[in-house]
Amino acid sequence: MANPGFQLSLDVNGRICLVLGGDDEATEKVQRLLDASAKVIVISPTLSDELKKLTASAKILHRVRRFRETDAQGAVLVINTLRDDPEFSRSLLALAQKERFLLCAVDQPEFSNAFLPAVVQKGHLRLAIGTSGVAPALASRLRQDLDQLLGEQFSQFLEWLAAIRDETKEVEPDAELRRARLREVVNGFKLTGRIEYPQAWLDEQNKPKA
Repeated sequence: MANPGFQLSLDVNGRICLVLGGDDEATEKVQRLLDASAKVIVISPTLSDELKKLTASAKILHRVRRFRETDAQGAVLVINTLRDDPEFSRSLLALAQKERFLLCAVDQPEFSNAFLPAVVQKGHLRLAIGTSGVAPALASRLRQDLDQLLGEQFSQFLEWLAAIRDETKEVEPDAELRRARLREVVNGFKLTGRIEYPQAWLDEQNKPKA
């Protein structure tokens, strides 16, 4: 049975996080960590062009080799983007359990103790989308569609709400009245949309039942 996990946000500000691999997927994971102000170390013999730029500007540290067990010392999170070596992924999970660090092996939930959802980012919003590992392609598609739906105006709306919250905290000492005011200003906001399913699935649903 797929494990839905327990969703939370991890504070990695100023903490060491490792990314194993140097391709485009590793680049995306590195950027998410940098956005969260993590101290990022990439361990890979090769790097994408973007990771080379981040290394040259000292935004990340690059170790030009394969992973060693001692690399995990002090790390709060390890993201393994290497899929072609199940034995390595299995040994890395054993190390994570022994040393008690979080490990996400991309597309290998059986070798992970933490999972990275697809994330929609709009201003202050972080909307995580997970499918318990059973349909990562669907999570990615949902992220793309929601990113288009929310748009730039949504970021401006969030900034407006943040300003009202700050102002309300300054002028209203009563906590319940503050909450009522903040609930009031979001009245009228509504997310609407339509779901379109692939024809293959619709055909399957229309098959006569045995």
